[in-house]
Amino acid sequence: MELSTSYLGLRLRNPLVASAGPLSQTVDGVRSLAGAGVGAVVMYSLFEEQVRRQRVLDAELEERYEESSPEALSYFPTPDSTPEPGVADRYVTLVERAASAVDVPVIASINGSSLGGWVTIARQLADAGAAAIELNIYFVPGDLSITGAEVEQRHLDIVGAVRAAVPLPIAVKLSPYFSSPGNMALRLIEAGADGLVLFNRFLQPEVDIETLTVKPSVALSTRFEGRLPRTWIAALARHTRASLAATSGVEEAADVIRYLLAGADVVMTTSALVRHGAEYAGTLLDGLQEWMRRRGYSSVDDFRGLLAVPADAAGASSYLRAGYVAALENARRIYGSLRY
Repeated sequence: MELSTSYLGLRLRNPLVASAGPLSQTVDGVRSLAGAGVGAVVMYSLFEEQVRRQRVLDAELEERYEESSPEALSYFPTPDSTPEPGVADRYVTLVERAASAVDVPVIASINGSSLGGWVTIARQLADAGAAAIELNIYFVPGDLSITGAEVEQRHLDIVGAVRAAVPLPIAVKLSPYFSSPGNMALRLIEAGADGLVLFNRFLQPEVDIETLTVKPSVALSTRFEGRLPRTWIAALARHTRASLAATSGVEEAADVIRYLLAGADVVMTTSALVRHGAEYAGTLLDGLQEWMRRRGYSSVDDFRGLLAVPADAAGASSYLRAGYVAALENARRIYGSLRY
């Protein structure tokens, strides 16, 4: 049975990919994921804020001594002391070690919302042996005067700058909250993205009514959250040759299969692996193969995109509209007779 697939021009042994998360923060963690059978590993994200903070500290150190007398050598570290590596240096080193430790592609992840120093870091990651770079663009404009066009342009500028800097394949992990997600997806591909990861999850804080505070929180995804990315993957699958990666809402093998039927090239998961352990990847893959045997499929390509939206624009609009109407009619039949 053939499970291999292509993602970002990389040939993977299967379509299950461990997405950025706590399990990919160490070399041992990456080894455990690869050993469990995943087709590729996305490293945990290097955050723009971490890099910026390191730069501030470096600048403060430099300013502290720039007015000192050249003769005052005691101000400076002794020659045998080794400077502490910055956060970006540590991340690059981790990627290098992880890439050398496993036989599956290791994809570096950069999380940011501005151009920042991503070009320099992207070059370092390419030299470190990363197979590809995932740009996790997380931008929530607090300034309400920023227009949708400006938000979109920021995404395009980041992709264009990194594309011009490195030869590695680039995937963009983006939000679904654009006025036209499908059009934005195609524009990102035109700007240089080799693939898209659908979708980034906006973390929504909780309100504590006793302490009157807002508490940032992170929750693992649920199966229901897979419906939104699956809808847009199905809509895009027949309109681009770029890679499409699904993320969020994977709990069982059935969820992996649903994404592949919609047209995903790979299916990423973190929540299921955090809940059940890295070895759960084997359970998901076993379930995929068992379903393929029952249905008579010999390869993933035999059924990938089987339920994707039609390619022509008129047909796609009618298809999606018909699904919406059918869903409401079904809801009316189920819930319309309820009395309160």
